[in-house]
Amino acid sequence: MFMWQTWGMKVKGYEIDVAVNLIGADLQAATLTGVDLTASILAYANLFAADLSRADLFEVNFHKANLSSAKLARATLSRANFAEAQLPGADLAEAILWGAILAEAQLPGADLSGANLTAANLWGADLTGADLSGATLQVATLLRADLSEANLSGANLSGANLSGA
Repeated sequence: MFMWQTWGMKVKGYEIDVAVNLIGADLQAATLTGVDLTASILAYANLFAADLSRADLFEVNFHKANLSSAKLARATLSRANFAEAQLPGADLAEAILWGAILAEAQLPGADLSGANLTAANLWGADLTGADLSGATLQVATLLRADLSEANLSGANLSGANLSGA
């Protein structure tokens, strides 16, 4: 099992004084509700079915991480990097993903209802069957994104780039 030092960190109290390096960490089914991991690195991490709802994940690097079935509802994920991450079936309802990078991310069946994806980069993302109802995608980049069977009812796509989507 992956271990890390916890200097200046209180997970129970949701206080982390410094960014944490958790590259490749196995946090499968971990409960991290409400935790502040601002600017931490979770690239290549296994977060399958982890609960990060209401967490502050501003500028976190999730590059190529496995977030399948993860709970990220109402999390702050602005400017987070999800490039090539696996998020099938993830719950991102009402999450704040302003300026997030989701290029080539796998999001089939993900719940992004009510999410704020303003200025997000979803180039080449797989959003097959995703729920984007009521989501804000203003000025988002959706070039070559797969929106097959996605629910876009009530979504705000003003200024979004949908070329090849």
